[in-house]
Amino acid sequence: MSLERDTVKGLPMNVILITYLTKMKGEKVKGSRFKVLEHAISATSGLIAMLFISVIAVSLGYPMVLGPIGATCLLVFAIHEGPFSQPFQVIGGHFVSTFTALLIWSFFGKGPITIGITLAFVVFLMYMFNIVHPPAAASAVVAINSLQGWDYLCMIVFCSILVIAISILYHNLFKSRQYPKQCFR
Repeated sequence: MSLERDTVKGLPMNVILITYLTKMKGEKVKGSRFKVLEHAISATSGLIAMLFISVIAVSLGYPMVLGPIGATCLLVFAIHEGPFSQPFQVIGGHFVSTFTALLIWSFFGKGPITIGITLAFVVFLMYMFNIVHPPAAASAVVAINSLQGWDYLCMIVFCSILVIAISILYHNLFKSRQYPKQCFR
């Protein structure tokens, strides 16, 4: 069979393939500039939050929350205006993801299939409730893999609230920053 005969909607297969591959190259970034002061403010706030939260989490026996919470800090402090960084998304995302993971784990135990099913449910629920927060998906995976049980839910929500509280106090010290942009949707 030749390429000329294999067509989709009248286009030759080689044109379809080239179009498909061309989309993968992405777009050129325009106007990206490193702003030292802005990035230093973000880095300092992340440092303050992670120092405070890591002391609490490790002393209470939950060092595994630091991965998802560290990713949350990156969004909340470096991209504080973004939709995934807002309080409702952060706290709601971590709560729903972790709760869902622990519920599924309670019924089906730990395993690759359970983790895959959990992640699918978590993504669906975050979209459904409009609380998409990517690090929250990591909370779900950690909840299953760490086998900490329902106490982990309390710790991840507590740490999420701390990140938001620190962010509100810190960001609003600066004239050029405002946090949150949206509290509830």
